[in-house]
Amino acid sequence: MGLDADIRACRLCATRFAATATAHEPRPVAWFRPGARLLIAGQAPGARVHESGRPFTDRSGARLRDWTGLSEAEFYDLGRVAIVPMAFCFPGYDAKGADLPPPPLCAATWRARVLARLGAVPLTLLVGGAAIRWHLGLRDVGAAVADWRGPAAGGVFPLPHPSWRNTGWLKRNPWFEAELLPALRNRVREVMDG
Repeated sequence: MGLDADIRACRLCATRFAATATAHEPRPVAWFRPGARLLIAGQAPGARVHESGRPFTDRSGARLRDWTGLSEAEFYDLGRVAIVPMAFCFPGYDAKGADLPPPPLCAATWRARVLARLGAVPLTLLVGGAAIRWHLGLRDVGAAVADWRGPAAGGVFPLPHPSWRNTGWLKRNPWFEAELLPALRNRVREVMDG
């Protein structure tokens, strides 16, 4: 069995998920192969991804594809794109209907093994706070994204989560669309076509 199959068989968080408001079973979504040109390091699958078994099959995914300039076919091209969240399963909702954070146990168990399996990836997109904190060690997501030019020079783009919840932040920070997104799209295109 390969590493992706091992991840899909993981049930480490079954008790944790059963205790959430959604009381769901684990359904790890593993989407990676060695040789990827682009690594999308996300947070955790949402409820729609839990249902579909395919990463970013929701409004956040549509926004992220727009940000990157990738077509749906390119985005899901396993030969070129690896989508490796901080947790491979939908963490569930709390009693108020808010998303629970990615369980740290998932990253502690799988992340280093997956990244080692991928090897060197020319471009990494850190999508959301959990990925930014893990990869860059920064707590302030807004500051990390605002300072994107430093990490981008090394092949890493810190990005806010493409959730509708961040629409206000995007409006308050017009430089994101005016400066960061054109640079991101250019770099993604170079890497995908390289």
